[in-house]
Amino acid sequence: MTLYRAIDNAKLMQVETADMSELIRAGWQPPLSFHAKGRDGKTDIWGVIHLPANFDPKKRYPVVENIYAGPQGSFAPKSFSRRTEPLTQLGFVVVQIDGMGTNNRSRAFHDVAWKNLKDAGFPDLIRWHKAAAARYPWYDISNVGIFGWSAGGQSAVGALLFHPDFYKVAVANSGSYDNRIDKIWWNEQWMGWPVGIEYSQSSAIDNAYRLRGKLMIVVGEMDHNVDPSSSLQLADRLIKAGKDFDMVYVPGADHGAPGIYAERKLLDFFVRNILGQTPPD
Repeated sequence: MTLYRAIDNAKLMQVETADMSELIRAGWQPPLSFHAKGRDGKTDIWGVIHLPANFDPKKRYPVVENIYAGPQGSFAPKSFSRRTEPLTQLGFVVVQIDGMGTNNRSRAFHDVAWKNLKDAGFPDLIRWHKAAAARYPWYDISNVGIFGWSAGGQSAVGALLFHPDFYKVAVANSGSYDNRIDKIWWNEQWMGWPVGIEYSQSSAIDNAYRLRGKLMIVVGEMDHNVDPSSSLQLADRLIKAGKDFDMVYVPGADHGAPGIYAERKLLDFFVRNILGQTPPD
């Protein structure tokens, strides 16, 4: 923290200096900030790249995206944190990106989500991934994974429904898979009223027949935010469409199915389906 004089920008004094050497010695790595052009070829899309533990730039690392694209905010980290992504300890690159449709940019940027929650910024996110792969030889997008919860769960499933040529493996937790059966106050803000065809177009349940790739659905029995029936209806429609998927139902769990069990199931799912390894017992 440095104090400057506004009238001529002269540096007056150093107020304070942080020391994170102990954090670095413990193995922490700051995420990389990265930006690339979005779908229009001119708008900057920003995100962060969390590097794997014991990172070696001469190696190649599989990429997993942590998605939440709710239009009420923006979600890629923008301030200092000593948090690390658990997946990085297993050798994954983990990214978080704010595509078009998220908040805190221009009105045009935000309006992409209007009556179009299935978009989730994917045309921007995919371009961002490809730009990162072109910039960094270690950034492997041959078998990209994605995970999210709540609206992020809806997007994680949508990745395999609407963009399966790019996304291959997904874990969707507590998702609002149809905006007609989730809480009115959130969904009508972005999808409008009266209910039109756009609700079906954005519905993972109505589009379940499109599924390609490896999917795991996680749902908590006592979810008070998104009705667990949303996950069960998605599972029902996938079964009727003859689609193969995994499902983790957590008794007594609330929204997001928090806890070690659900987290371990997520880690194991990516280890099996991206790394091609069998997790230890």
